[in-house]
Amino acid sequence: MPPELTPSSILKGQRALIVGVANNRSIAWGCAQQMHRSGAEIAMTYLNDRARPYVEPLAAAVEASLFLPLEVRDTAQVDALFEAVAAKWGRLDILVHSIAFAPREALEGRVTDCPRDGFLMAMDVSCWSFLDLTRRAERLMTDGGTVFAMSYHGANEVIENYGIMGPVRPHSNRRCAIWPPSSDPKASACTPSALARSPLARPRASPISTR
Repeated sequence: MPPELTPSSILKGQRALIVGVANNRSIAWGCAQQMHRSGAEIAMTYLNDRARPYVEPLAAAVEASLFLPLEVRDTAQVDALFEAVAAKWGRLDILVHSIAFAPREALEGRVTDCPRDGFLMAMDVSCWSFLDLTRRAERLMTDGGTVFAMSYHGANEVIENYGIMGPVRPHSNRRCAIWPPSSDPKASACTPSALARSPLARPRASPISTR
């Protein structure tokens, strides 16, 4: 059995919130599987009712303790998610942020053709949501914790049809480098490295540790 499929107890007792699973090909799903195999207790989110049928069986497969909707631009849903995590677990050890989005019209034509609202939406969902979720997660990481973010080589080179996400992605990468403030004695920050292609879509993103 490949090492990545071998159960372990390295994360036993850890509580992990996985954000960004859309289906069984999602990077976030690979994270959820591996963390579950390593002993972590999992909470998962789904985007909306349309996505739920694809994600709910996956949540059941990792015995997710919480399974809630999350549209990161909906403050009420974000509030409800972290209230549920606090009520269920009282603390959080791991946050996996695996979200990036741009509307279709923002990806068409040249980068300079992108409408302002499309660019702002891409930044909001891909970058601001990381800062927002991390700020909320920190409050529950009472014994320290780790935040994972994803990267892509489209941040460093021109990728056909990647459109506005080309300039958005470097900002997305930098979100790790600027968080948390260096004055925080418990925290250190790393910029994530590029994702590797594999059957399990295992992330190579460097974690941010607050331990």
